[in-house]
Amino acid sequence: MKRYLQQSLEHIFKNNKQWALSKKGADPAFFEKLAAGQSPNYLYIGCSDSRVPANEIMGLEAGEVFVHRNIANLVPNVDLNVMSVINYAVRHLQVKHIIVCGHYNCGGVKAALTPADLGLLNPWLRNIRDVYRLHEKELDGITDESSRYNRLIELNVMESCRNIIKTAAVQQSYQDHQYPIVHGWVFDLGDGLLKDLNIDFEGMLEDVKKIYCLSSSPNRE
Repeated sequence: MKRYLQQSLEHIFKNNKQWALSKKGADPAFFEKLAAGQSPNYLYIGCSDSRVPANEIMGLEAGEVFVHRNIANLVPNVDLNVMSVINYAVRHLQVKHIIVCGHYNCGGVKAALTPADLGLLNPWLRNIRDVYRLHEKELDGITDESSRYNRLIELNVMESCRNIIKTAAVQQSYQDHQYPIVHGWVFDLGDGLLKDLNIDFEGMLEDVKKIYCLSSSPNRE
């Protein structure tokens, strides 16, 4: 059994060698530049789904995008993991764009619509159920189940964008530098294309700051 498990990974190391050779062939200094540091313009917050590879769908190379992924691309303000990523990306990497990217046929969103006890997933998926509650009238007005499901996926992305805009790091950086800009996208597994939800970043920022204004904190770094 152990020999089988080892053999099952051999193709990954072969692929890795081929990838490294191809990168060096195209640019002999590729790995020297990669090891020197990173200065990405983009923070990508997406779903952990294995069918949605962040760099590939954006056509970007290693070092060009800072990535955080979790189930259903959520941004709960009490999740220290995603909050740390946002803080580091904004304050230290000084990214110019933050992208929340959901995808249609998202299993996490579908699970949140399931009336069942899902154990440890319950508190995580509650964030999606809260999105449904906030937009219940609109969603209940969509009679087609598939369309309602897809709309919840879009609304979930929008709420994650709103939670990002609530953070002090984003508000303060935008006030000082006019970046980062927050974007909401959805990836369609059916055709491989990205859909821009056209988030009104400045409008959402002004709306959020009525209650969550943190741009003038006395403890700014």
